[in-house]
Formats: sequence, structure tokens, C-alpha cells
Amino acid sequence: MSIANFTVVSLLSLVGCLVSCSTAGSASANVTGTVTYLERIALPPAAVINVQLVDVSRADAPAIVLGEQFIEIAGRQVPFSFEILFDPSGIDERMTYAVQARIEEGDRLLFVSDQHYAVITRGAPKHVDLVLKAVAGKELPAAATD
Repeated sequence: MSIANFTVVSLLSLVGCLVSCSTAGSASANVTGTVTYLERIALPPAAVINVQLVDVSRADAPAIVLGEQFIEIAGRQVPFSFEILFDPSGIDERMTYAVQARIEEGDRLLFVSDQHYAVITRGAPKHVDLVLKAVAGKELPAAATD
């Protein structure tokens, strides 16, 4: 092999390593699911759903948000699908992760997840179907009945 060919092959190998090394750290995974509620009421068009993937391992500390998705209602109604991207290198198999959601209109909380939806580790799935509960004392318009 000539020195020119060796140099070209070396440069191509270096470029290949740089490309694969830089994309390896940016790989992402996802958690998917749906958000719904059981009450027969329509959501206001300006409402927004916030779904978060959180580390809930420490009982005496606030949950750490690893990823989230905001969904604008825009006149649509439940169920809503979500997909939260996260960096799998940030996952520790010893820790506990969950998905939580809330529906808000401006400063007003309308619905919230009130149970634990475990994901990712300890045999938990990467797809969850969340059923939210209406926040007491909030008046929402009744849905039209058939």
C-alpha cells in the first residue's frame, strides 16, 4: 500500500469514527402512551396537556424530569397519544421512573394523574395509558349527550 493510499484510508477511518462517536451519544429512546379521562366533559380549546417522564426514586425529593411533551388541545378531545424522547444513557436500572400528566387551561389545573404509572425499569413497560382525574371544584362545560 502506498503512503498516499494509507493516508486516505486513515483519514476515512478517522472521519467514520468521528461520525459514529458523535451520533452514539445522541441516541434517544422513547416512552409512549395515551392520556384520557372518564368524565363526560369537553376540554376547553385553549387547554394544554403536559406529559412528563420523571425519576421518582427518591421519596424525600422532588421528581427529576427526564423528558416531557406539551400537547395543544386545539378543539380535539381525548384520548391523546404522546411520545416522550429521553437519553437512555441517563437511565439507571436501580432507579424508578414514571410518567405523569396534567391538563391545564392558563393557570387553571383541570385534570391530573393521581396514580403511579411506572415505566422503563424493573419490568415496567415503555407504553402506558394514563387515566387522569378531574380536579375538584373546577367547573367544566358538560359534554353534549347523544
